[in-house]
Amino acid sequence: MPRHLQTLFCAALFVAVLSSAHATFAKGPRNLTGSAPDAATAKPFLGRWDLTLKDAGHEYPSWLEIRLEDGKLAAQMVGRWGNARPLPKVEISDGEVIFVSPKEEEDLPADMVFTGKLNGNTLSGSVTGPKEGPWTWSGVRAPLLQTKGTPKWGKPVSLFNGKDLTGWKMSDPNPATVWKVENGTLVSPGHGPEIINEQKFQDFKLHIEFNCAPNANSGVYLRGRYEVQIEDDSIKEPPSHHTGGVYGFLAPSPEMPRKPGEWQTFDITLIGRTITVLQNGTTIIDHQEIPGITGGALDSHEELPGPIYLQGSENSHVAFRNIVITPARE
Repeated sequence: MPRHLQTLFCAALFVAVLSSAHATFAKGPRNLTGSAPDAATAKPFLGRWDLTLKDAGHEYPSWLEIRLEDGKLAAQMVGRWGNARPLPKVEISDGEVIFVSPKEEEDLPADMVFTGKLNGNTLSGSVTGPKEGPWTWSGVRAPLLQTKGTPKWGKPVSLFNGKDLTGWKMSDPNPATVWKVENGTLVSPGHGPEIINEQKFQDFKLHIEFNCAPNANSGVYLRGRYEVQIEDDSIKEPPSHHTGGVYGFLAPSPEMPRKPGEWQTFDITLIGRTITVLQNGTTIIDHQEIPGITGGALDSHEELPGPIYLQGSENSHVAFRNIVITPARE
């Protein structure tokens, strides 16, 4: 090519590249966490979502919230276990949402990358990262669970007879360690199965007494979805992980002194997604909203009644007695 044509060609190429770069800059970057999304594009995806993750043989309840903070996208998630945590990336582009749960949180060699689209009121898509190949997932908007007025309460129902496990079942039908009834109390096995009551309830008042051994951990799950924490081993964790907190969401205030080896009481009222917790007669959570399911939930179907279940998979032993529930009358 003659020198004068080379010069013209290079000049034309420079102008083309410069124009392309200007056009890309004008459009802005793709909407990652921390970027400013188009409000109209983001709006259908904003809010709380009850998710179900599926592999070849299992379903895992999960929860997601996408919101705008100071005009920028942010998200938090409850995965297969653990507590609600902020996500490092959420992106909304061309009718598609992408969000990432870090491998460190998932105990996996790679991040879990969720990709999905909105079809009517349902989010659905696939997730890469698990060793056994791509999973699928779906989500529906979390219900508001709003109620009007104060419920009329029915008759109190005792869930534990103090003699045996009548009315209860363990999450593992063939566990290596089991729940036991000792001296009229229900005792967790430590690193064993959960124990689930066979009845289901929507709105209720629950009285339960517990005795937490030193360095022990358990929890009371309401409707099988929301854990009120019991522990003597989480002092270095966030306040919402302490006894009386709704795990990962709501911290007890005031926080009561730890009393390992002593009997204590919870009096819990759950109406819709509004919870009040009294510990030893003192109000530590007062009419606060539970945003979503906590790690360890049996399912993510927040609109449905669910059982009381007690956690047995954590450290050491916690004993329970006088488990009495007063359901709202229909």
